Amino acid sequence: MAFLHTATGTSSGPKSGIKSKSWTPYLLLAPGIIWLITFFIFPIISLASTSTMVRPEGAQIGTYVQELRFQNYIDAFQANQEQYVRSFVYAALATILALAIAYPLAYMIAFKSGKYRNILLVLVVAPFFTSFLLRTVAWTQILGDEGPIVSTLKLLPFVDESMRLTSTPFAVVSGLTYNFLPFMTLPLYASLERIDPRTLEASGDLYANAFTTFRKVTVPLSLPGVVAGTLLTFIPAAGDYINAAILGNPNTRMIGNVIESRFFAVVDYPTAAALSFTLMATILILVTLYIRRTKTDELV
Repeated sequence: MAFLHTATGTSSGPKSGIKSKSWTPYLLLAPGIIWLITFFIFPIISLASTSTMVRPEGAQIGTYVQELRFQNYIDAFQANQEQYVRSFVYAALATILALAIAYPLAYMIAFKSGKYRNILLVLVVAPFFTSFLLRTVAWTQILGDEGPIVSTLKLLPFVDESMRLTSTPFAVVSGLTYNFLPFMTLPLYASLERIDPRTLEASGDLYANAFTTFRKVTVPLSLPGVVAGTLLTFIPAAGDYINAAILGNPNTRMIGNVIESRFFAVVDYPTAAALSFTLMATILILVTLYIRRTKTDELV
């Protein structure tokens, strides 16, 4: 009987331990879930509610009532479709340029940097030590009429003396490319660094030249980094408004500038909320199609 009592007592111990431990993952997730609900879910719900409001006739500025007017979405898009399309064009150009710059840089750091690898990685993230706003303002000096780039270009005989780079689409795209370049470089480096050098050597043993090895082996193996980098660059670039505000002109306004103006200057909350939702939905659709096209669904 004592043996049975002991066996029964010892068997109930692990069960209670397992039952108590089963709550551990949920307790660990609780702070993140609370944070997500408080600062993402609730604001999204509030934004969705605001996007269908209307301003009553005769009401003061900033006063809106809920009437579930989904026509706000159509009106907002039709009134700002030029800025809407321009945002995605600028973001796509900045993403392509960032990829063209970041891939050779990440490749060099991953395979050719040797003992200088950590230093180069620090240099890649060094711009993050400075405010995003200050980095963008610095480009007004770099691309300014008296700056080093314009002054050098004007020395060429075929360049007009009235040429300028600030307040142009070139300046906006350049600012976007520079500011989001680390977001492209770091995922590419992480993906390239994981490639086993013996794989590249095996390609050479099979009589593949350097270009064929790069095209057939390196690029496919680094595709997850390419996809992650392009997403991390394109998504924030499409919604950015600081570069267009500082480096551009009224003809280079992006949808982010319109949303910012509608929220804080015009105080047209429904239009700003509708534009925000339209932007999020478009980005979500484009990202989903892009990931499925590149067959990297596991990144979602």
